[in-house]
Amino acid sequence: MSILIIADHDGSKLSGATRCAVSAAARIGGPVDIVVAGHGIETVASQAAAIPGVARVLKADASHLEKPTAEALTALIVALAGDRTHVLFANTSIGKATAPRVAALLDVPQISDVASVVDGDTFVRPIYAGSVLATYRSREKTKVITVRMASFEAAPPEGGNATQGNVTVPPDPGISKVIGQEASKSDRPELTAARVVISGGRGLGSGENYLQLLGPLAGALNAALGASRAAVDAGYVPNDYQVGQTGKIIAPDLYIAIGISGAIQHLAGMKESKVIVAINKDPEAPIFQVADYGLVGDLFQVVPEFTQQIAQPAT
Repeated sequence: MSILIIADHDGSKLSGATRCAVSAAARIGGPVDIVVAGHGIETVASQAAAIPGVARVLKADASHLEKPTAEALTALIVALAGDRTHVLFANTSIGKATAPRVAALLDVPQISDVASVVDGDTFVRPIYAGSVLATYRSREKTKVITVRMASFEAAPPEGGNATQGNVTVPPDPGISKVIGQEASKSDRPELTAARVVISGGRGLGSGENYLQLLGPLAGALNAALGASRAAVDAGYVPNDYQVGQTGKIIAPDLYIAIGISGAIQHLAGMKESKVIVAINKDPEAPIFQVADYGLVGDLFQVVPEFTQQIAQPAT
């Protein structure tokens, strides 16, 4: 078997999602190559080469890949696919946009959101918002796969020594172009990589309450902030805070759900968390069915007390 992983990065730093894909590739077995596409990518390529288990890093450096479109990445990956048995993408926005195009041009079905690897031909993925796990077996020559990051522990960032080499980059298809990008800036940990996540729901009542109640608690725990779809739809926070089937799928060490009822759409994005704490005034809220610890109470009273207790220095 021969595996090609498409690196996910911001131009200067390799994302943890790529290392999760490397862990998935290790369960498949076979030599692993990572393609790093971009412009001025030496730093990212070196980070990829340091991941244990990676045999080669293929550097695709071109000006039109500085802010790559899905079409430009697809042309590159199809050219590199060759006799690869597996092409892996992290299940990020660019991976989800590019993988279907690659699969279509290779004339193979895509296997999406893989959560477990049985062997090189057999994979498990959640369906129906995670309430059912489906096992898929593919006999295709090339398997095009997106990997659910929350289901695979990221490979170590150091310890490897892969070789590096340049590859020929196909010309820009010119079908689309990136006009601009706006990234949310925060001093808090990134949601998909944080060990602790605090999420708020519609029960908070407003965006002002969200920040006043959850901000200090997140600061005390050095936690990332998330939200339910209901809170996002109500305008409390931007949509990149959303945790759930149509948002981000995460599995932190600790997940604290505040004022979240626990709709199946939300549970699909966080129920693999190692420890789940729920605070809700409704004792019948579905969130308590998946919580390891539940507290029934008024969040406007409970959360400030909780924050105060955590913020107090140990005596």
